[in-house]
Amino acid sequence: MEYIDDKINLQQKDVFEALPSFKDNFFDLCVVDPPYGASTTRNWKYNGKEKLQGFGGDWKLTSEAWDLLSQNDSFEGTYTWLKELKRVIKPTGSIWIHSTYHNAGFVNVCCQLLGLEIINEIVWYKRNSFPNLSGRRLTASHETILWVHKGGEKKREYVFNYEDSKSYFYSSDLLKEKGKQMRTVWDIPNNKGKDEMQFGSHPTQKPLKVSERILTVAGVRGGNLLVPFVGSGTEMIAGLKYGMNVFGFEIETEYFDLAKKRLKNTLQETKTQLFQAI
Repeated sequence: MEYIDDKINLQQKDVFEALPSFKDNFFDLCVVDPPYGASTTRNWKYNGKEKLQGFGGDWKLTSEAWDLLSQNDSFEGTYTWLKELKRVIKPTGSIWIHSTYHNAGFVNVCCQLLGLEIINEIVWYKRNSFPNLSGRRLTASHETILWVHKGGEKKREYVFNYEDSKSYFYSSDLLKEKGKQMRTVWDIPNNKGKDEMQFGSHPTQKPLKVSERILTVAGVRGGNLLVPFVGSGTEMIAGLKYGMNVFGFEIETEYFDLAKKRLKNTLQETKTQLFQAI
């Protein structure tokens, strides 16, 4: 199934099947919120003789450490989709990757192996996190977001909307001051508004404000945004509101339908606002 409309291209496909259809250097921005251990039934494996550049030297996949990693679906899946994202993102574009302690290590290692340069590590502080009911560990109150670009160029010219990031302000953020440089800790409560939940929800759905801040920093009006794991469609909605062409893949029918409803509603609201402004 697919939903294609003005500035929207949503496909019900496995990300590993969908990405090869896009040409090199097509997207200006990519926001990734991967499922933990994201893998696929597609038959993709390393070439055992291949060498990867990373950590200051060549690493052979046939060594013991890499033999162990190559048997891990989460590592292989992460490496594979990141490799494709590096191909389809523009040299001036960037990739933003959500992670927690479940997958952050794999994401960081894969970025370094692929030569994806980490611009910043952002900590999203969730002040109102759900308490740990078992009382057996600390309450998880943050997630990590990596901001990366292709790297490898002598002159790095990735998009950074510096002035917009300085002027960005939400009263609910107790850390960001208007007119001051944006820092790497973002105080964004994990609340979703009624409008974000009116058609249903996703277990790992992020507040729209998180994606809006990413777009403020690295969005390109009129450019192309890729969301490889769509979920409820939040990142695509933020891109649509920002004025980007949005592309996304979601394999689960339930969440494909949810994202489609939300995108249709957002598109109608956007058209109504434009009509009223005339």
